[in-house]
Amino acid sequence: MFIDEAKIRVKAGDGGNGCMAFRREKFVPRGGPSGGDGGRGGDVVMESSQRHNTLIHFRYNPEHKAQRGEHGMGSNCTGQDGESVVLQVPVGTALYDEETGELVHDFAQSDERIVIAKGGRGGRGNQHFATSTHQAPREHELGRPGEERRFRLELKLLADVGLVGYPNAGKSTLISRISAAKPKIADYPFTTLEPNLGVVSVGEEPERQSYVVADVPGLIEGAHLGSGLGVQFLRHIERTHVLAHLVDVSDASGRPDPVEDFKVINKELTSFGHGLDEKPMIVVATKIDAANPDKLKKLQGHARRRKLEFHAISAVTGEGIEDLKWALARRLRPEKA
Repeated sequence: MFIDEAKIRVKAGDGGNGCMAFRREKFVPRGGPSGGDGGRGGDVVMESSQRHNTLIHFRYNPEHKAQRGEHGMGSNCTGQDGESVVLQVPVGTALYDEETGELVHDFAQSDERIVIAKGGRGGRGNQHFATSTHQAPREHELGRPGEERRFRLELKLLADVGLVGYPNAGKSTLISRISAAKPKIADYPFTTLEPNLGVVSVGEEPERQSYVVADVPGLIEGAHLGSGLGVQFLRHIERTHVLAHLVDVSDASGRPDPVEDFKVINKELTSFGHGLDEKPMIVVATKIDAANPDKLKKLQGHARRRKLEFHAISAVTGEGIEDLKWALARRLRPEKA
């Protein structure tokens, strides 16, 4: 199950209380105060990891609490510090403060680690309050409470290329042909209900180049307002460097105008914002093994007028696939340098 949003509540450990104690040893008639300090509460730490690719482990376990510090003891013994809790998130997770909506941290790389809730300081024992005129103090401090916060987690996939287009445009079939990804493929809309990632390699060693392609499902008219799968998955192409816009030029789609299909999806990208309309784009005519020649010619002419690179492919026969793979690699080469 692909879960890309979650809300969590975290509570850092409270500090241990300081101790009030006096030395009671033989041959030490004036032992004085000997209350130790309380231990510090544990922190709540968040770390990005390659071992996770969804937020499902937070969806069903939303509360996380660190250990409190032990109380101070006699003989000036300090209580043990509480153990911290480490929460692992996938690379690409954005952490937001639930109350203010402020972005706390964007985990863009593996093994990034931040403290999201600090443990409370331990209280001081009565040994710290002794003075020359107050030699038997009974004052001692309570431990400070640990921070308690609420966060919203949002996963945005890290991919180099984003495949966009109407449902049934051939995105899943393409990613299955150019990578080892095995998405569900069927002849009906919204077959893909979650993003799929695939690694594409071109060239031979030592010049081999690899890049990650994301198949983003659910784009239809009104997607930026929540229609179809809406903004649920649009954000997954925010981090991509290049967009491959797939348009079905066969008659199987039931939509008569491929240029209108292209404009509708582009309008959704523009309406969503976040710079999606400014990303480099390659127009890809799909299903050319069953293409309507008029549709293919019309889409190609529109791409030429927009000065967009154009490729025609058939994922079934493999025609044009290698050229497309190399075209995407060339677009990404400056980004990889």
